[in-house]
Amino acid sequence: MTHVKVAVFPVAGLGTRFLPATKSVPKEMLPLVDRPLIEYAVDEAREAGIEEFVFITSEGKAALESHFDPAPELEARLEQAGKTGPLNAIRHGCLPPRCRSFIRQDAPLGLGHAVGLAAKAVGNRPFAVLLPDDVISAPKGCLSQMVEAHARSGGHLVAAMEVAPQAVKSYGILDVSSQQGRVARARGLVEKPAPEDAPSRLAVVGRYILDPVVFERLRSLAPGAGGEIQLTDAITADAGRMPVSGFRFEGERFDCGSVPGFLQANIAFAQDRADLRAEVDAALHQAAPVPLRSVA
Repeated sequence: MTHVKVAVFPVAGLGTRFLPATKSVPKEMLPLVDRPLIEYAVDEAREAGIEEFVFITSEGKAALESHFDPAPELEARLEQAGKTGPLNAIRHGCLPPRCRSFIRQDAPLGLGHAVGLAAKAVGNRPFAVLLPDDVISAPKGCLSQMVEAHARSGGHLVAAMEVAPQAVKSYGILDVSSQQGRVARARGLVEKPAPEDAPSRLAVVGRYILDPVVFERLRSLAPGAGGEIQLTDAITADAGRMPVSGFRFEGERFDCGSVPGFLQANIAFAQDRADLRAEVDAALHQAAPVPLRSVA
């Protein structure tokens, strides 16, 4: 049995890079092929043995919250029509009320602030953090891989991948001290450094397993990069007290918080489905279409 039972999902962001689509629809509800982004993160957590799901939300996220409720009328119609595929899909997406909670973040004060709001729900337990914007396709879920590694390493463990030198300014970067297999021990993390100041090219992506002591650090942190409470700063504050490590996961990460990454993910996930592959491949190999008239 896994030693990590609770996961936090920071989903309070406004999704400004997807406006106007996200004006009234939470970005986490945008469809990756035919399922909302949030379902991929929840399924990854379930696979890893997570039993409690804590969502840090904001105003305008009612659709996300209701997505995990049963839909008796719709289910009855699908059952009567013999549409077992869609019926099973929506039932799979539900979470029992006893295992989910929603906490409102009233102001956009950063990822660290959002995670800190889960302190009471998490208590004195190691916990996972999953950012639904980061979709990771892997034979074995990224969080499952990390739970196994964390059972050996303890402390704070973050998912990590190599990025191009010019991209380090967009990530938290690990200051690596040693490496064993897929686990890189770190002296700390540097949030969005300039390329010439980056201690490595090993970047943090949206999966974490954290010791609950991080809540103490978050409560005492001053705003960091961007004037926000940075989770990376809280993790770094513990680097001399406990292991802080990056885990080089097996799999492919898609940045679905950006329009290009979201489009790439839709193509890749559609091509991975037997019922869609042929049509998607055919469409991609057609001659370039006549450009659509701009509506701007």
